[in-house]
Amino acid sequence: MIDYVSTFIFFFAVIDPIGTVPVFIAATGHFDEKTKRKIAIKSTLFSALILLFFVVAGEVILTSMAIPLSAFQIAGGIVLFIFALSMIFGESKPEQEVKLATNSNETAIFPLAVPSIAGPGAMLAAVLMTENARYNLIEQTQTAAMMLAVLVIVLILLLCASWTHRIIGNSGASIISRIMGLILASVATANVLSGIKEYFTL
Repeated sequence: MIDYVSTFIFFFAVIDPIGTVPVFIAATGHFDEKTKRKIAIKSTLFSALILLFFVVAGEVILTSMAIPLSAFQIAGGIVLFIFALSMIFGESKPEQEVKLATNSNETAIFPLAVPSIAGPGAMLAAVLMTENARYNLIEQTQTAAMMLAVLVIVLILLLCASWTHRIIGNSGASIISRIMGLILASVATANVLSGIKEYFTL
């Protein structure tokens, strides 16, 4: 039996539903409200499918390629750190990424589903929290349920993003984005350091 509260908090931290809101606002600014709702639903669904894939097959893929989890953790941390830097020094979302999203489906996949919601940290968490050697099938199912519960919160926040944006405005969204970027950079650095430590203690 897993600790539901700690597992939920862990996934809430790595998925960061609140930090996704500024990204959503920036990436969907040129769409109407109906399209924004569709994008919110699609991006959350895509993220759920991606993370569930890592729950089921992530460890198998890494093992078959002889890639230690520590290496995946380091790589994920580096990618996460680069993404965090773009949040800190760029706009609330880098202009080039927003320009690449030319339609609603593309926007739902990139930059929202990946790397904002189902980012490297979330993928890594999905793998580490469901290791076959440490957790049985029931515990893995419980962990997946907690992960999906966090994604439900993500969906609710994205559906309310326009209302939130009217309150905080562009400046508020930019400030939140930079603060979350700094926190994300710290998490990324911790992931890299933890991965390095684990690799050299194997």
